[in-house]
This record gives sequence, structure tokens and C-alpha cells, in this order.
Amino acid sequence: MTQISDLNTVKVIALTHKAIELDQIGRFHIEDTDKESRLKALKNAVGLDELMYLSTCNRVEFLFTSEEGMSFEFLELFFKNFNPEWDQEQVEFAAKNCIQHEGEFAIKHLFEVASSLDSLVIGEREIITQLRKSYEDCQAMGLTGDCIRVAIQQTINAAKAVYTQSNIATKPVSVVSLAYHKLQATGINNDSRILVVGSGKTNTTMLKFLHKRGVTNYTIYNRTLENAKCLGDMVKGEIRALDTLQDHREPFDVLITCTGSSDAIITKEVYSKILNGDESNKIVVDLALPNDFDKALVDEFNIKLIAIEDLRLIADENLKARAKEICHCEEILADKFEEYKKAHRERQVELAMSTVPQTVKDIKERAYTEVFAKDLEELDENSKEVLDKVVAYLEKKYISVPMKMAREILLEKDA
Repeated sequence: MTQISDLNTVKVIALTHKAIELDQIGRFHIEDTDKESRLKALKNAVGLDELMYLSTCNRVEFLFTSEEGMSFEFLELFFKNFNPEWDQEQVEFAAKNCIQHEGEFAIKHLFEVASSLDSLVIGEREIITQLRKSYEDCQAMGLTGDCIRVAIQQTINAAKAVYTQSNIATKPVSVVSLAYHKLQATGINNDSRILVVGSGKTNTTMLKFLHKRGVTNYTIYNRTLENAKCLGDMVKGEIRALDTLQDHREPFDVLITCTGSSDAIITKEVYSKILNGDESNKIVVDLALPNDFDKALVDEFNIKLIAIEDLRLIADENLKARAKEICHCEEILADKFEEYKKAHRERQVELAMSTVPQTVKDIKERAYTEVFAKDLEELDENSKEVLDKVVAYLEKKYISVPMKMAREILLEKDA
């Protein structure tokens, strides 16, 4: 009999920022080209029924179904087959530092992950897209089945409810998001000329926002041209060496800077040179800590400064506001978890009863060909035709009416 996995067989193994350092999470990342072969090998070697793999910048999670308990021996076996090249020390590190969830706790954990309540930055919506994409990839590889399908479907529904029925995601908490919103509020347009100093992660994220908006004019200065190439290619900007910044003479509207310098690199001398006599209003976004831009220049020049210190204060306040929403979000997830349990039970019953129609057809066939074969030979054609109609009617009703009743009884009993 076909049957969906019992809820207790649903399990999660998680490696997140809560248990290990962010740079250690990279150990558990699988390149796209290797993903299918490695995950299939893992599933077969450990004897998992279904498997889904999620990897982001601050977490790697394995959602799977298995009758096996999450003993230390099981975890060792799991990670030995996840990466056969690891030595015993690496396997033990993974087994000791992973977070495990089983049954209802595994589903509730998924709900919190997709709703960003378990994220490094609470309220960031990107995780729901990452979760959906991971499921679709694993489904296409033939790794998942009914149990994970229902779980992910309900998880996404739960996350959507959290984002639409609460204020968990209404106030940005990343300084880059805040800087971008403040920059937008100044009224820049898609033709604004953007002068960029530094090509690290912060400036890259900022330029992604601007590029997506449609801003197209960038000049990027960086210490190493090779390191700036990816950013330059992404936004189709011109790349120049940082030590030539004081020679910049083209007009600009916005200056965005974020480097790892311990001293201000945009001094009065440098800024005066790059202005080249331009007295129009400039917007400066300084995302470096310590600051790249000498703040004393604000009093001497026509500048609107967006500085990281102010942004961090706003981010902290917004984070506190999001934290107040967590209780509301947990109430929403509790209701959605009850919906999940109902959907899980219904699918169990559907699969458990999926063989009934064929069983009824087999009984009918045996009755015609064996049990009542001789009696049927004595009937005339008209009688046989009437009998066929009666049997077909009974067959249809027996499949539909009693199955509906049995389904309701089983669901009520299970509840």
C-alpha cells in the first residue's frame, strides 16, 4: 500500500550562524555542477526516503525523511557520505555542531526559517525565494517526494502569511538598504553620475540596488583592478586604480565610498581636486567604518552626507521594532502549523486509499471470469447488458461513496 511518510520521520540537520562561524558554513556548500551527483549519493548511502538541500550565506540545511533516529552514529554516517573527502576530525566537527530537528519540531523550524525568524537578519524576505528554488532544484533531481512537497508548500504559505499579516519586514535593518532608501529620497535619477570608491561586498550590494533601479553611469576606483572587475562587469562601469582618484576630473552627482582604510581617504585636498571647481550640490554615501570621508568637509562644501553611524542607529531601532513583531508572527505560524497537520493527514489518507479503485476492479474481473463465469454463459445478451450496467453503477458508487466516508472517518480518528 502506498503511504506518505509519517510526520515523525521528517527531520532537519542545520548548520547555521547560531552554531558555527559564518566562514565555516562555506564547508557545507556544494557547487551547482556537483549538486545532483553528491546529493543522490548521500541519499542512497544513508538510506533516506526523500532529501532537500538548502544553502545560503548564513545557513546550510538538509530536510529529509528517514526512519533512523538522529544518533551521533547516524550523524557521522551522514556527514561521511556528504563529503567522502573529509577526515574523521571534519566529520566529527559537523556531527557535533549541527542542529537537529525531528517531527513537528522540524516543520516548525522550517516555518521559522522561511519567515526569517531564524535568520541572521530578521524580516529579510530573500530566504523564502531561496527555499522555493532549493525545493524546485531537488524535485527536478528526483530527490523529493510527497512528504517534502506538502511540507514546502505549507511552509511557503506560512511565510507569506507572516510577511503580509505582520510588520516584520516593513522597516529595513541593513545599513545598505537604509542607505539606498535615503539615497532614493534625495531624488537621484537614472542618469545620475555615480563615483564609487571601493568594490567590496558593501558597495557591491549598494550598486546592485542602484543597477536594478536603472542607474547606469558608474566610475569605480579600487586598490586592485582585478578585484573590481566583477563589479565593473555587473554594472558596466569604468574601473580605475584608487591611487589615481585625485586625478578624477569628470563631473559626478553621487559619491559612494566604503574601503578598509584606517584613515580618511577623501580629505579636503582630494575632494577639492575631484570637484574640479564644481559648486553644485553633491550627495556622499560613506559606508565605511572608520569613515572614508572627512566629515568636516560638510561644513565647507555643498554636501548631503549619508553616514554609517546614523544608519546604524536607525537599523538598531528598526531591529527593535521587528523584534516586537515576533510574538505576532509566532501566533500566525502556530495557526499555519495546524493547517499543515491537516494537509499532511489528508494526503496520508489519499495515498493509503489510492489502491481501492484497482482492488474493486480486480474483484469485478474475478467475478466475471471465475466465480460467476458459468452463470454468465446462460444469460442472453440483453440480460448481460443490464448486468453490466448494474455492476458498473455499483462499482462507481462503491469507489466514491464509501471512500469518502472512510476518508472522513480516518481523518476524524487521526485528529
